[in-house]
Amino acid sequence: MMKLEEIKGVGSKTLSLLKKLDINTTNDLISFYPFRYEIIKRSDIYTLKQDDHIVIDGIVESVPNVVFFKRKMNRMIFRLNTGDMLLNVVIFNRAFLKPKLKINTEIMVIGKYDKIRGSIIASDIRFGRIGKKEIIEPVYHSTYGLSGSKIKKIIDKVIDDIEVINYLPDKLVKKYQFLDKLDAVYEVHRPTTITKLKEARRLLKYEELFLFMLQMNYLKLKKDKQIGIKKEVDYTLVEKFINDLPFKLTSDQLKAVKEIYDDLTSSRKMNRLLQGDVGSGKTVVAVIAMYINYLAGYMSAMMVPTEVLANQHYETISKMFEKYGIRVVLLTGKLKKKEKDKIVEKMAKGEVNIVIGTHALITDNVTYHKLGLVITDEQHRFGVNQRNAFQSKGEKPDILYMSATPIPRTYALVLYGDMDISSIKTKPTGRKEVKTILKHDKQIMDVLKMMYDELKKGHQIYVITPLIEESDSLDMEWIENIETNLNKAFGSRYNIASLHGKMSSEEKEEIMEKFKNNDIQILISTTVIEVGVDVPNATMMVIYDSYRFGLSTLHQLRGRVGRSNLDSYCILISSKETKRLSILTKTNDGFIISEEDFKLRGSGDIFGVRQSGDMNFKVANIKEDYELLLQAKDDSLEFLQEHDNIETIDNIYLKELLYRVMDLN
Repeated sequence: MMKLEEIKGVGSKTLSLLKKLDINTTNDLISFYPFRYEIIKRSDIYTLKQDDHIVIDGIVESVPNVVFFKRKMNRMIFRLNTGDMLLNVVIFNRAFLKPKLKINTEIMVIGKYDKIRGSIIASDIRFGRIGKKEIIEPVYHSTYGLSGSKIKKIIDKVIDDIEVINYLPDKLVKKYQFLDKLDAVYEVHRPTTITKLKEARRLLKYEELFLFMLQMNYLKLKKDKQIGIKKEVDYTLVEKFINDLPFKLTSDQLKAVKEIYDDLTSSRKMNRLLQGDVGSGKTVVAVIAMYINYLAGYMSAMMVPTEVLANQHYETISKMFEKYGIRVVLLTGKLKKKEKDKIVEKMAKGEVNIVIGTHALITDNVTYHKLGLVITDEQHRFGVNQRNAFQSKGEKPDILYMSATPIPRTYALVLYGDMDISSIKTKPTGRKEVKTILKHDKQIMDVLKMMYDELKKGHQIYVITPLIEESDSLDMEWIENIETNLNKAFGSRYNIASLHGKMSSEEKEEIMEKFKNNDIQILISTTVIEVGVDVPNATMMVIYDSYRFGLSTLHQLRGRVGRSNLDSYCILISSKETKRLSILTKTNDGFIISEEDFKLRGSGDIFGVRQSGDMNFKVANIKEDYELLLQAKDDSLEFLQEHDNIETIDNIYLKELLYRVMDLN
C-alpha cells in the first residue's frame, strides 16, 4: 500500500493537517470512516414550504449573470427549467462554473427554496440529472484548512488499491454472515445502497467492539490468575483510624474501605476502580487504603496528573498522617536535581512510607522499597494500552484507580470488565449543593451582577470558554474578547488571568498556584480545570456556550466549586439546547447525569474527546450498539477460552494485539 506522501496532491501542508486528525498512514486514512451520511434525492417541489431544503434537476434556461462585489466575492444568477416550472437559481462565489453552465446543460441544484420568489439560494450545483435515484453521500470530520470534501477526494485516490487487515476469526464472520471486510470498507466510503451500507457498518462496528472486548477480557482473565501480596492487617486498627478522623465517613465510603481491605488482605492482586461523584470523598478512602498498606509494612505511591494537584494531595495527606509518624514525600518534575536525588535515595532505602507525585514517579531512576500499593488518577484510565505503568517498579503491587466520572452500572460492567468496582454515591456532610442557573446570552448583565456579588464577598470565580476546534486563532480571539470584557467590568478592582492551550505546563501550573492562593480572583480557561484541584474560596463557575459541552463534563466543571461550606453557584450561559442543559439545574447527582448523557449523547462525552485511548471508537457507539457490544463481549471471552495460549491463535494480527497488551500490562 502506498504511503500518504505518495498520494497525488498530498503535500507537506496536507500531511500536517491529516496528522491533526490522527491520520499518519494510508491504513489510518481508509479507516477514517464518515461520521454520517446525507441521502440526496429529488424533492417533490409541490410539497415544499418556504425556506425548505430542496434538491431539484433540470436544464439551464438562460446564460448565467455574474455580479462581483466586496473583495473577491461574486453572485451568479440564471434560470433553471425543471420540466414543471422555471426557477431562478442564485449561488455565491461560484463564478468559475459559468463557462460550463451553457444553455440546455443538465444539472442538479441543492439549496434553500424561496417559494414566494420562485427561486433557489443554491449551496451546490452538480452536472447531470438525479432522476429517481438516491445518492448516499458520506460526510467526514474535518479540521481547519482541510475540508471533509478534500478528505473524500484523497480517500477516493487510494480506495481502489487498498489492503485491509482481517481481525475477525472466520468462525465469527460465518456465524453472523458478515460482509467481506474489503467490501465493507469500500461500501462505507462509496455507498451503493442503504441496505449494503448498514451491513458494512455492522461489520466494522462489531470488529471494533470485538477488539476492545478481547483486550478487556484478556486483562480480566489474566487478572483472575494473578497472585498478589497477601497483607496481614488487623481490621480493628483500620476502624480505630477511621474513628479518629475529624469527620464521619458515609456508608458508601465505609463499604468501599471494606472492599479494598478485603482485596489487600487476600492473595489475589487488587485491580479496583473507585468511582465517585465530584466531592464524594474518594481521597479519604485512598488515604485509608494507604494506611492499611502501611500497617502491612509496604510502601504506597499515588500518581496524579499535575504538579498543583500533587502538592495539594501532599499537604492534605501529610497532615492526616502526621500523628502516626508515617513518612510522606512529594516527587515532581519541578524539584531540583539534588532534592529529587535525595528523595529517590530515601525511597530505595525504605525510609519513605508514602510517595505522592506526577509522572516523575515512573522515571527509570526511581526505585521503590517494597512497593505494595499504587493509586492512580483517572487521567489515562480508559486506554487498555495505557495501563499499569508501575508494573516494573514493584513485585505485583495492588492497583487502585480513582475516577470522578460516574458511569451507569450497566455500562460499567462491560467497560470495566477487567476491574472490580467500588462506587461512592452519598456525599459527605457539610458540603453544600451547588446551585445551577441557566442564563441566555442576552442576560449577560445579570451574570456580571452575580459575579460582582461574589467578588464583593472576597470569593473567587472560574470562567470557562469551550475550545473552538476549527482554529487556534479563534480560540485565542474568543478568550481575549472575554478577558477584555471582564477587565472592563472588574479589572480595576480584581486580578484576572487566563489559561489556554498556547501556554507551557509550567505557566499553567504557576497561574493555578496563584489562583489557589487568591492572588487571582477570576480565572478564565479554555481548558478543563484540573480534576480534583481544591480552591475552597472559589464559589462561582461561569460557563460560556455551555451547549458545546456534554452534561458529564459540565457536572465535573461544576464540581470545582462548592468545596466548602460557602454557598456556591454554577452559571450556564447558552442560547441553545436549554432543555438538555436544564437537567443540571434539577440534580447534582453525577450518576443520574451520566445516565442522561448516555441517553442523549452516547459515550463520547463521558470518556472525554480524544483522551479515551481505546475507547475512542471510529464507528461504534456504546449507547446505540450496546447489544452488539454484549455479543462482542461473549464472543471474545469464548475465543480466549478456546485459545488458552496466545501461540495457538492462527490470526497473526490478533496474536500481535494480545502480545502488545501483555507487554504493556
